[in-house]
Amino acid sequence: MTTARRSAEQGRAQRDAIRTQARALGDPTRFRIYTFVLDADAPVTIAALTDHIGIHHTATRQHIAKLVEAALLEETTEHRTTRGRPRKLYRVHPTADARWRAHGPYQRLSRLLVEVVATGRLPEEVGFDEGARSTITASGSDDQVDALQDAIARGGFDPRRRTVGGKIEFVLQRCPFADAAEVDPDTVCDLHLGMARGLSSQLDSVEVDELVRADPHKAGCRLRFHL
Repeated sequence: MTTARRSAEQGRAQRDAIRTQARALGDPTRFRIYTFVLDADAPVTIAALTDHIGIHHTATRQHIAKLVEAALLEETTEHRTTRGRPRKLYRVHPTADARWRAHGPYQRLSRLLVEVVATGRLPEEVGFDEGARSTITASGSDDQVDALQDAIARGGFDPRRRTVGGKIEFVLQRCPFADAAEVDPDTVCDLHLGMARGLSSQLDSVEVDELVRADPHKAGCRLRFHL
């Protein structure tokens, strides 16, 4: 498959996903469920959603199923250390978080750029502070890699993990700042590198080494790190 054909197919798939998600969010009840989960500080239960929406839990489950199917919500199972059946937990899907958040990626970028200009600090330094302010938790080394990947995904970069020559890297499938990165890659990419290093600073055994750039509109930038 040629690069042009692959890019065209990826573009069609992305447009189809956006249309599916837009239809799902077009229902007022599902939109309320989505925004409630989006604003929550932690994954939420069906019981919490039912109480908030005020409809029967069966109807809540049906709406949630549609949101999960559209990759707007992500379903996980509660980890219990006591007796009882683990509950289903829901949070916003990482890719949807970047696409449908009320304050999108460019609002975030503009805030960081203003900070760079106002303070005179380097973009990587501003990005580091932004990443360090974000919440990321993990325990073992494998969990830490997963936690870093999840946090970067929530930034809209769609990272895919791979191992090359014994080293781990994330291949970024999209850049939410593509237009800005094309104009000023030094500033925008250094901000992202700083954000990744700020995130990893909260972990015990993951350290980001470098960001290998690619065409932002074609994606494929590589974030390299070591344990």
